[in-house]
Amino acid sequence: MSARERFLAYRRTAPRAPHLEPSTVTARGLRFAVFRTPEVPGASPLLCINGGMVYSHVLLWPALAPLAARRQLILYDQRGRGLSQTPPGARAARIEHDALDVRALREALGIAQWDMFGHSWGGGIAMLGAAEDPDGIRNLVLVDAVGLTPEWLTALHDVALSRLHGDARARLAAFDPAMLLDPEPGRQAEYNRALYPAWFHDGELGAMFSPPLARSETGAAVVARLRRDGFDWREAAARIRARTLLVHGASDMIPVSQAERTAALIPRAEMRLIPDAGHMPFWEQPDLFFAAVDAFLA
Repeated sequence: MSARERFLAYRRTAPRAPHLEPSTVTARGLRFAVFRTPEVPGASPLLCINGGMVYSHVLLWPALAPLAARRQLILYDQRGRGLSQTPPGARAARIEHDALDVRALREALGIAQWDMFGHSWGGGIAMLGAAEDPDGIRNLVLVDAVGLTPEWLTALHDVALSRLHGDARARLAAFDPAMLLDPEPGRQAEYNRALYPAWFHDGELGAMFSPPLARSETGAAVVARLRRDGFDWREAAARIRARTLLVHGASDMIPVSQAERTAALIPRAEMRLIPDAGHMPFWEQPDLFFAAVDAFLA
């Protein structure tokens, strides 16, 4: 069965996605757009942090809807993305600001402790947030999270080119990675869209998805700074106290070795490798993915 056939078969049998209740929550002087599924008594809520750095919560919804059967999901738009307020001086934005928002949102929502899920760059936010809020995070799930240092990011463009063909390759080849050191929102948005098909293990399935052309001055500034200045989150990873599961697609462009290194540094971490999956295992291998995450959080 191809990845496309697996995905369509799963969609036919999956329950209908529950309603997301929108609200506005003020934290650290900013208005955040927050979206919640119905509460599940006796289960810790699960905060879901999307990746992409310039995108809103829609990257994870309704993709993660199956998880809402056993717990309340809380999604939100990061500062300056989607419907959340843009901070003053957006060009000075840093990923550390996003990480500190995690605890502030938990406290603003009146939640003593929750579980946390971070995908891709959202995994970076989740790791930094968990290190700064050790008593507030019970379990941490990192899905194809970015590496703790930037060597994978330096190689990403060439790896992506090697995976693409025809028009898709030509669209990505038109970009010089050096251009991405400039936090111009339109350029960052166009690059993310050109890069997107390369994230999939199965090109046929990847052709079914296309992300929105999302422009965010805040998100563009954050990712350009990370590319330009580099980062080293190893010390933060070592401070994470939450039980941690790293789920990683075996064919992700972020090498498995990056996930293995992260798992070795987080004290209470385990790892689950998903075969025949790239950066979106919740689409390419939904049965394996949701079984692994549900079992860990149960």
